[in-house]
Amino acid sequence: MPKLIMVSNRLPVSVEKRKEKLRFKRSVGGVATGLGSIYKRYDSVWVGWPGIVVDKMGEKEETEKRLMSKFNCHPVFLSQNDVEGYYHGFCNRTIWPLFHYFTQYVTYDKRSWESYKHVNKLFGDEIVKMAGEGDTIWIHDYHLMLLPQLVRKELPEARIGFFLHIPFPSSEIFRLLPWRDEILEGFLGADLIGFHIYDYVRHFLISVHRLLGYENVMGQITVKDRTLRIDTFPMGVEYERFQSTSKETDIQDRIAKLRKRLGDRKIILSIDRLDYTKGIPKRLEAFEIFLKRYPEYRDEVTFILVSVPSRTAVEHYRLLKKETDELVGRINGEFGTIGWTPISYMYRLLPFSNLVALYNIADVAVITPIRDGMNLIAKEYVATKTDGKGVLILSETAGTSKELCEAIIVNPNDEEGVAKAIREALTMPEEERVKRSRAMQKRLQRYDIVKWGEEFMERLSSTKKLQKRMLTKGLDPELSTKLIDNFQKSKNRLLFLDYDGTMIPFYGRPERARPGDAILKLLEGLARNPKNEVVIISGRDKHSLDGWFGGLEVNLVAEHGVWIKESGGSWELSGPLRNDWKREIRPILEHYVDRTPGSFIEEKGFSLVWHYRKTDPELGSVRVRELTDDLVNLTANLNLQVLEGSRAIEIKNTGVNKGQAALRWLSKDWGFIMAAGDDATDEDLFGALPDSAYSIKVGLGPSRAKFNLSSTDDVLQLLKELIDEPQDRLFR
Repeated sequence: MPKLIMVSNRLPVSVEKRKEKLRFKRSVGGVATGLGSIYKRYDSVWVGWPGIVVDKMGEKEETEKRLMSKFNCHPVFLSQNDVEGYYHGFCNRTIWPLFHYFTQYVTYDKRSWESYKHVNKLFGDEIVKMAGEGDTIWIHDYHLMLLPQLVRKELPEARIGFFLHIPFPSSEIFRLLPWRDEILEGFLGADLIGFHIYDYVRHFLISVHRLLGYENVMGQITVKDRTLRIDTFPMGVEYERFQSTSKETDIQDRIAKLRKRLGDRKIILSIDRLDYTKGIPKRLEAFEIFLKRYPEYRDEVTFILVSVPSRTAVEHYRLLKKETDELVGRINGEFGTIGWTPISYMYRLLPFSNLVALYNIADVAVITPIRDGMNLIAKEYVATKTDGKGVLILSETAGTSKELCEAIIVNPNDEEGVAKAIREALTMPEEERVKRSRAMQKRLQRYDIVKWGEEFMERLSSTKKLQKRMLTKGLDPELSTKLIDNFQKSKNRLLFLDYDGTMIPFYGRPERARPGDAILKLLEGLARNPKNEVVIISGRDKHSLDGWFGGLEVNLVAEHGVWIKESGGSWELSGPLRNDWKREIRPILEHYVDRTPGSFIEEKGFSLVWHYRKTDPELGSVRVRELTDDLVNLTANLNLQVLEGSRAIEIKNTGVNKGQAALRWLSKDWGFIMAAGDDATDEDLFGALPDSAYSIKVGLGPSRAKFNLSSTDDVLQLLKELIDEPQDRLFR
C-alpha cells in the first residue's frame, strides 16, 4: 500500500543519552509539531536526524529499531562533522541569514557547502532505499533543498513535494549565493513546490527565470520532459485544539493563578525564539518608548517576554541574548517600582499548557519579527482567545500578515509606530476587538493545519495527473519503434526539420548557432538515401542556410517560408512580397532596443526580428508585451503579421508561413511524413500535415503536434536511428 514519506531535518522525536541509556521523547515546536497531525492521518514514515550523534553500531541499531517500532520514524545518522558543517555551518550561517535578508551575517564557506551536499546525499540514499511504487515523498525546509533533485535522479517517476517554511528572498539577495544554480535545480526536482505566501512564490519564479532561464505560465514550469507547479499554501494551526484546551479545568486554574499574581494590570505578551530575525530588541525599545510617551500606563501594564533559547552555539545568538538581557534590565531599572516590574522575562521553552494560559490572559500580543516565513504564534494567539477580546499587533514582514489583515499591522523597524500601536490596542473598544478577532478566527478555522496538508496533497496529485496527460504525447520507446518501423517500410519519405531549438539549442547571438560536424553528418546521411526528401524549414535568413547546408542534398526554406530552394536549384520567393514597410517599423524596434539592454534587431530579406534572449528575463517579458501591442496596432493596415517565437518577435508579410511553404512538397504522395519543430512558428507546419504524419514538438506545452520530444539531443538521436536502418547503410 502506498505510504507518505515525510522528510525533514529533525524527526518529531528527540533521542538523548543519559547514564549510557537512550531516552526518546516527542519534540516540541518547529516543523515537527506543525506536521504532527498531518503525519498521523496517513500511513506514514518520517525520515530525519534524531538529534544525537550515535557512533556505536549497537546504539544505532537500537535507535533505529525503537524509532521505527514506537514512532514510525526512520533515522538518518549524522557524524559530528556533518552536524557542524551542514547544520551549524551552511544551514545556520549561510541560508538562514541570507533568506531572512541579514546579509551582514552570511558566511560563504565552501567546506560547509560540501557538507550540505553530503548530508542531502545521505538523506537521498535513505529515501531511495525505502521508497516504493506510488509512495508520496514530502520534503520540508531549507536544510534539504538539494534533496528533490537527488531523489528524482534515482526515482524518475517518484511523487515528490517540497515545502519551504522560511521566506524565499528576492532574486537580488538570492543571487549573492555562489551555489544558487545548484540550489534552484534541487528545488526543481519536486513535482510541487509550496511556499507560505505569494511574495515568496514570485521571488522564486523570478530567480528561476533570471538564473536558469525557465519561464512559467500561471505558476507552471516545464523542465525538459516534466512540468512542475509552484503555489502558495499558508500553513495553519490546530485551531480546535487551541479553542478546546482553553476551556479545560487545568488551564483555567493556571489562568486564575496568573491573574492573581499579575493583578488587574493589562497584559502585553511577546513570545518568540531568541533569533535576530525576530526583532526582539526593537520590540523592547518600542515598549520603552511607549512607557516614556504614555506615562499613565506605568504600573498599569505588564510586558511578558518569553524568549525560547535557539542556536546557542552561534556567536550572533549569544550576542543577541546579552543585548536582550541588558535591555530588559535597563527598562526595568528605569521604570520599575517596588511593587511593579514592567517586563516579566522568561528565557525558556514553555509547556503547551503554560503557553495556552499566557495566550488567554494576554490583552495584547506583540508579534513583530523583522522577517518571518509565516509565524504560527500569531495564529495560535488568535485561535486561543475564545472571548475574542485580544488584540494582535503584527509585523508586516511576517508571512501571516497577508492573512491576519484585521490585526494592527506595523513596520517592525518603526519603534515609535509600534509604541503607538500598543496604545491603540489598549484603548480599542471591545466591540471592535471582538469584530477583528472573529474575522481572523473564522479564517483560521476554515484553513487549519489539516486543510493545509490536504490541499498540498491534492495539488500534488493533480500535478502528477497533469504530467501523465502531457506524457501521453511523449514519443516513448514503443512509439519510436513504431515510427522507425513505418519509416523503414516506406519507399518515399518526407522529413521537415526546423533548425534552432530543434536540432541545436538556442544561443544568445544567432550567428553562434552554426551546425557542428555531428549535425551535418546526420543530415548528409539522411539526404544521401534516394528514398528520403529532407526539408530544412527555418526562420533563418537564406544566406545562413545556404552557407551551412548548401553543400548537402537537402531542400531549404528560409525566413519561415519567404524563400524556398529545392535541392540542386536556386532560391525563389514564395510569392509577391514587400519590404518597404521596414522603414516604418524599424524605428519602433530601435526604440525598444534602446529601452531594453541586451536586445537587438536582426534584418532578413522580408522580415525584421527583435531578439531579447540576452535581456533581463523579467524586463524582457514586460517589453515583449508592450512591443507586441504597439506592433499589432501599427501593422493592422499594412498586411503584416507579428509572430512571437522563442525569445524573439518577428514582423513579416501576412500569409507567409511554414505551412504554406510545406504545401510545395505535401502536394505529392508520400509513404512516410515527419515534421519536428519547437515553437509557435512551427504550428502552421503541423497544421498543414495530413493525419498520417508524425508531428513532433520539441519540449512540452500546447501544440498541434501529436508527439513530444524533450530536447534537441532526443531529436538528433531519433534522426540517427532513422539513418541506422539496415538498408540505409549502403548510402553512407
